[in-house]
Amino acid sequence: MFAYIIRRILAAAVLLLVVSAVTFAIFFLLPRLAGETVDQLATQYIGKNPSPDAIAAVKKNLGLDQPLYTQYWNFLKGLVSGAEYKFGPEPATCHVPCFGYSFKNHLEVWPELSKRIPVTLSLAIGAATLWLVSGVATGVVSALKPRSIFDRISMGIALAGVSLPVFFTGALLLTVFSYEWPILDNLQYVNFTDDPLMWARNLILPWISLAFLYSALYARLTRAGMLETMSEDYIRTARAKGLAERKVVTRHGLRAALTPIVTIFGMDLGLLLGGALITEQVFSLQGVGQFAVQAISDNDLPKILGTTLLAAFFIVLCNLVVDLLYAAVDPRVRLS
Repeated sequence: MFAYIIRRILAAAVLLLVVSAVTFAIFFLLPRLAGETVDQLATQYIGKNPSPDAIAAVKKNLGLDQPLYTQYWNFLKGLVSGAEYKFGPEPATCHVPCFGYSFKNHLEVWPELSKRIPVTLSLAIGAATLWLVSGVATGVVSALKPRSIFDRISMGIALAGVSLPVFFTGALLLTVFSYEWPILDNLQYVNFTDDPLMWARNLILPWISLAFLYSALYARLTRAGMLETMSEDYIRTARAKGLAERKVVTRHGLRAALTPIVTIFGMDLGLLLGGALITEQVFSLQGVGQFAVQAISDNDLPKILGTTLLAAFFIVLCNLVVDLLYAAVDPRVRLS
């Protein structure tokens, strides 16, 4: 088991290195292949009508005139040890992890990005808890009572949840509970440490919007998995041995059906941690998704690069956790 964990951690580290190389190539190699010159890239740091001397200074100070492999190596060093940039007479220190400086305001990318992470974390983790509990529970009950009234109603609601996009359900919830019936008006993000109750109150509508979509998928997936699992021979054997129905369902049926649930949950949570763009836009949450939209709108390359790497990190991390959970959910993984 220990060797399995070490292998997965090393594989995740290598994958992060590959992702960083691919991301760097997308932002620095492809523009050159498309015809963009180093002078045009340096101009974004200066503004309109830059002088040739100013362009040359920026290229030298940022290392844009160096070979791409040297720039990539300096980029990796900046992530783990920081870097210094010279935009003026005084050098500016970029602290670890250094994603560079913004084209627009010459501020470090990471401090700006790190301010948005708690918002996205709160949104993703709260919504994930809701959709996982509600979706799995609904799917299990529907599978245990197939073609019942509960099964038909819950699967009908699940079909509606899959069909309705987040921007529709989010706008509908805002219209009903913030404008028509101002039960949850003036929704603004509050730090959990400042006021846990206000933190939960102001995020409940975004949580429900996301959970309604995802819980529908999880309910249908759980139902299908449980229907297949509960008809297996080992389930009949467990019942014949006299095990209580609750143990048969939870220890044998649900546990075997959790493998695809764990897989999709890790992927969904990783994607949301990289920025729940639509939900953040609908509810005006200043999270990573909003940060990415603003960076793309401003054509601010370091911000876009930092957001991309952060999203990739969360996805790789969640997939690593999923790989480790496989060994706990399915003992056959440990044997392999």
